[in-house]
Amino acid sequence: MSKLYAKQADMALQSRICAFVSPENAPLSYKIDGVEYHGIPKFFRPTVTRTQIDANITSFTIRGVHMSGLTVTATVQMYRDFPVVDWVASFTNESDHPSPIVSDIRIVDTVIAGKAPTLIHNNGDNCNDTGYTITRTPLDAGVTVSKAPKGGTPCCDDGPYMRLQYEDYGVNIGIGWTGGWSAQFTGTSDGAAISIGQARCHMTILPGESMRTPRVTMLAYAGEEAYGRNLWRKFYFAHILPRENGEPIPPKLCLHVWNVGGPEFTGATEEQQMTGLKTYIDRGMKPDIWWFDAGWYPCNFDWPLTGTWRHDPERFPRGLGPLGQACEDNGVQLLLWFEPERVREGTALWNEHPEWLLKNESGQALLNLGDTACCDWLIGHVNGLIKEYHIHLYRQDFNFNPAPYWELHEADDRIGALENLHVQGYLRYWDALIDANPGLWIDSCASGGRRNDLDTMRRAVPLHYTDVGYGNHPIKQKQHRLMFEWIPYFRAHNMSWDNDEGLYINGGKPVDAFAFHCALAPSLTNMTTFDAPDSEYETAAVMLPIWQRAAEIELRADYYPLTACNASPEDWYAMQFDDPEVGDGFVQLIRNTHAEDDTFDLHMIVHNPEDIYFFENMENGDIMQLTGEQLMAGIPLTLAKREGVVWFYHIVAL
Repeated sequence: MSKLYAKQADMALQSRICAFVSPENAPLSYKIDGVEYHGIPKFFRPTVTRTQIDANITSFTIRGVHMSGLTVTATVQMYRDFPVVDWVASFTNESDHPSPIVSDIRIVDTVIAGKAPTLIHNNGDNCNDTGYTITRTPLDAGVTVSKAPKGGTPCCDDGPYMRLQYEDYGVNIGIGWTGGWSAQFTGTSDGAAISIGQARCHMTILPGESMRTPRVTMLAYAGEEAYGRNLWRKFYFAHILPRENGEPIPPKLCLHVWNVGGPEFTGATEEQQMTGLKTYIDRGMKPDIWWFDAGWYPCNFDWPLTGTWRHDPERFPRGLGPLGQACEDNGVQLLLWFEPERVREGTALWNEHPEWLLKNESGQALLNLGDTACCDWLIGHVNGLIKEYHIHLYRQDFNFNPAPYWELHEADDRIGALENLHVQGYLRYWDALIDANPGLWIDSCASGGRRNDLDTMRRAVPLHYTDVGYGNHPIKQKQHRLMFEWIPYFRAHNMSWDNDEGLYINGGKPVDAFAFHCALAPSLTNMTTFDAPDSEYETAAVMLPIWQRAAEIELRADYYPLTACNASPEDWYAMQFDDPEVGDGFVQLIRNTHAEDDTFDLHMIVHNPEDIYFFENMENGDIMQLTGEQLMAGIPLTLAKREGVVWFYHIVAL
């Protein structure tokens, strides 16, 4: 059994966040033929099946049958090592005729009692600088906050991660639905009413079909927000983050050769890739991941020309297998990019399988993963490529909005059905690839982080969590603030887009120490090119061990943001990772390009004022010794503009 990180007071809160009590008290609501139901009523003749998933997870499956013959199944998982409950439901037509209209399905429709609720939410990744913004809304009685992402991807303009902070406890909420969900939070006289489900849902269910709801995962905690943030991180590492061959994913260094001979990888060749890989290794910079992105298929330098999923025979006459084999021979994992759901006119899928495509007038189509034959073909085809090319990381991108395609092809009595079946097919596709390829893991991308809902994150990591601001340091700081809190395994680029005046306009500096400081994430793409001058390799030789040590701590320690993140070059930025069990951690401080104050008064999180902290700056060899009491009072630290520092520490308890 894994370690119990939660307190007994946390575990006692499970019953307040929709724990299973009885079928009729399940938190879901729905309408069948216009009649509203809550839970699974007694006249559905419900049965309950208890399953022990593992030592820490118990599952209850509640199954009832409506008078129309429609089967309603709700499943709740309750955890023993964390105060977590999650719910998902399905509606299955096992008859030989279409069901009545099923609508307004809400997998969670309940009130969570508590004093002075505040909703802490965010706007996800909206493909511009305003994304990853955190908002706090007090839910006074009668105040409603409605949330729904745009375009059919689950994180576009609204994030599926939120927190209800009450006076004396809180609830973290994660939504698992790789499409359009909706949520409403309304302040009541005794707490907050919560309603979560698929945004568009008014459908008859055809014979043999099953429609599922979003999955909602809730973690309760007794205490303040910082405690709830770190309990979620522990839960995420224990139960959400995929494993690599059964072990936690360690920090990963990514390298590549890109934008040579054409945009992205449209000009890539076998010789070019082999040369880059060998040169990095020979110069002492061996990657964990060899990154091979869009453009390896026939596309005539137009990487979005997707739909022919085979290597370009002109540039890769031997296929991608030799590159994958070379990676394996050197202990490197090959990552390969796919965007299977976008099919362009003139490609193989467009010409050979028009029956699988949801088209509009743009010359572009959505591959219908809700079509069983289509999904089966894709599973078989891509599984073959994974084996042929020696792929260790399957990277899936998604660069357009699917909702207009679903809506264009749906009937009035099937609103939301195409989306629902597509989401089910998408998850089945990924599960099949993982099952067929032991050790494979998946990188989730959708023009950045527009598809990082919790069901996706149970299967993938967001190595490319945004398409915005790779080299805009204040923007990245705001993004990392949210990622460390909710999706704590991600990747960053060490790029710099500032100019000599410290403005992020028409800038672009070589990879230097500051670029490394601003990319301190669990996974890193080092943008030092394989043919860079020795000076850049020398910088990397100093900074990569700092990144490695910090990343390892990030994947086990508690996270504390020590400054606000306003995405402003006029701000200082500070964060701390602290592991009280090991008695170590680090604190990072960055003075952005236009921060005027020379000195920052650093106040760290300290557990015992009498402890002695021994600090080390690996970059220059400096050391210092301070008491917890001194750190709580604040210590002045001075940096130049556009400078960062990482102080690693270990603690000696007195």
